[in-house]
Amino acid sequence: MDLKFNKKDKIFISIIVLVHLLFFLLDCTYKRIYMGDSYEYIYEALNIKNYGFFYSGNPAMPISPEYMTQRQPVYPLFLLAIYMFAINNWVVLLVQNTISVFNIYYSRKILLRTGYDAKYDWVLLLLTVAYPAQFINANTIAPDILLQSFTLFYFGSFILFLQNRKLRYAIWMSLALIAGMFVKPVLYPFALVHVFIIIGLGVYHKLLLQRIVLTALIPVCAVLCYNYSNYIRTGKFHFTSNQSFNAVFYYYSYFSQKEGADSAGKFLLKERRDIASIPDYKDRYDYANERGMELLKQNFFPYMAYHLKNSARIFIEPGKAEMDLFTGKLTYGRLYSKEQTGFSATIKNKGIGGMGEYMRNNPSLPIVLLVLLFNFIRLVGMVLFFFDRKTNWLLRLFTFIFLVYFAIAAGPIANTRYFLPVSLIAIGVAAVGYLGIMKKRTTTP
Repeated sequence: MDLKFNKKDKIFISIIVLVHLLFFLLDCTYKRIYMGDSYEYIYEALNIKNYGFFYSGNPAMPISPEYMTQRQPVYPLFLLAIYMFAINNWVVLLVQNTISVFNIYYSRKILLRTGYDAKYDWVLLLLTVAYPAQFINANTIAPDILLQSFTLFYFGSFILFLQNRKLRYAIWMSLALIAGMFVKPVLYPFALVHVFIIIGLGVYHKLLLQRIVLTALIPVCAVLCYNYSNYIRTGKFHFTSNQSFNAVFYYYSYFSQKEGADSAGKFLLKERRDIASIPDYKDRYDYANERGMELLKQNFFPYMAYHLKNSARIFIEPGKAEMDLFTGKLTYGRLYSKEQTGFSATIKNKGIGGMGEYMRNNPSLPIVLLVLLFNFIRLVGMVLFFFDRKTNWLLRLFTFIFLVYFAIAAGPIANTRYFLPVSLIAIGVAAVGYLGIMKKRTTTP
């Protein structure tokens, strides 16, 4: 990446830095720097430092195999690299803010290779600043900003491979994918999609097939090697214990909407008790996966409709819960309580008359509505990009596959954290989509 900064670069970076500084100062005020999973990443970093043990559970408690593979190792190692100098999570946040600034700037550099014009930076800046999740996650002890870095590098390497037809860019894609899936497991099933992408593009470029196949299989080999290391540690050949956890957990929100939060809570409690009663970890893992498949067969069409609906919602999700958690207006206890107090639940339970109370209890609503508006604007720009025939069809197809993959992977637990890894890609292509219209207007007599 060219690191020479012109005047437009400096203005762009300065604005992004100022916004990050504002959110960091807000974080210093609210002091809500942890999310539900933060402590597990911190535990693992400290367990590696103190015992050389990749384990995300509390070391004072009995060892549980689930915590050996629940959190992927890259983010704990990232924390550890900082903890070697100072065990201070505010330093971690300063580093994450720096990475976030770099991610945004790098996403802009990627766009400049796709027809983006820097004189329209105001469009890109507007869409970026109007997505608070970027800055909230930069100021939270969570791996999502780091994952975003690797998804951006993967995307950028694809563009270079598409344009330059050189095998080294395909290798960079494979390495970026490996790094990303060892930050969070959401990417590891994409290793199979990656094989088809690399081989397909290699054949399209008429490159030596043997080298292309070997390059495409690098992430798959990494997954198999990691699975084997987990087999040695736990007795189960697998990538992450989160897979078996989510196999049942995905149905909690589905049953919550269908039968109510109380019924869904009882369902989840029973399922977890049944799983926990199995003494052997391998058997617990297999039972949870089998139970998930059984539930899918029993509720296939209604659940798939629910899953896909929520997958689509991720493209406009404003992240109200994340905003309220950031400001301390909402706690995780209230977020996962049986009493539903959200917008839809208020309308359902109290009708229009309950909106006054809802607005008093939710002062973030005006900001949420503004973010929602810009999310719709972004979605329109994305559609314009996908139908822009002046943009390479392979780039449009790849971008569509990449974004849809993350949406489907999130499913019923869709929120801004799950969209963040590809949010800058979505913002970028939306800006390119609008640029096509603006350029037509300026050239039309």
